[in-house]
Order: sequence, then C-alpha cells, then structure tokens
Amino acid sequence: MRRLVEDQAGGLCEYCRSSVELSGQRFTIDHILATSRGGEDEAENLAFCCFDCNSYKQARTEVTDPRTGRSVSLFNPRTEHWTEHFRWSSTGARVIGRTATGRATVQALRLNRFHLVRARRLWVQTGLHPPETPITGE
Repeated sequence: MRRLVEDQAGGLCEYCRSSVELSGQRFTIDHILATSRGGEDEAENLAFCCFDCNSYKQARTEVTDPRTGRSVSLFNPRTEHWTEHFRWSSTGARVIGRTATGRATVQALRLNRFHLVRARRLWVQTGLHPPETPITGE
C-alpha cells in the first residue's frame, strides 16, 4: 500500500510538493481522514507526505481561511487538484493559496516554513524545482 501511495504522489509530498529525494527525509503516509475520526486504511484515504506537513495537519480536516475567517476544508489530494488551490510564487520558493481551501491549507500546514522556502530556493537554482504539474484528484 505504501508503494502505491508513494507512486501515486510521484515521490512528492502531496501538500507542500517537496521531493522525497531532495529532502533527504523519509516521508510518511497520512490518513486524510484520521482513523480516530472514522478514516480507513484504503488508498482513497491515504496521502504521501513529509513529516512536517503531517505533524501540522494532525487529525484536522477543516481550518479557518485567513482572509475570510470562515471554516473551510483542508486540501484533499485524493479529490482535488493541487493547481486548483495553489500556485508557486514567481520565484518558485513559496506556495500561494488561490482559494479559501488553498489559503487555509498554506497557513495550517505551514507550507512556507522558513527551512522549506530556503531549500526550495536552492532547488530552483539547480533546476530541480518547482515539480511538474501533479497528477492528483479523481
């Protein structure tokens, strides 16, 4: 199952889009809907992600949009396309939320963590970032 989820993600965190190869970390499998909230161990409920995104996400499925103050769903990589909710900054180092879900996910998962933005800048300089348009959502 792990291999299936990793292959489906193309070796990228399905939230911050970091590459497992470039990050030097082992990534984890996230339950999009936590098992504590009724989520199951099925491919449709699993996402490949870095430990930081997973630790910030926890069991949450909804967070507050920083622009409107309204509760919105976190990005779901199984049912939504990354590019509908996010885009890269002009430098390619920061994730910008396009929608309420995007903005809320950027803030809640801290997709622009200092160390990650710094790493992305180096990856951009070497031509290894940003990644190709992801194949996500069903």
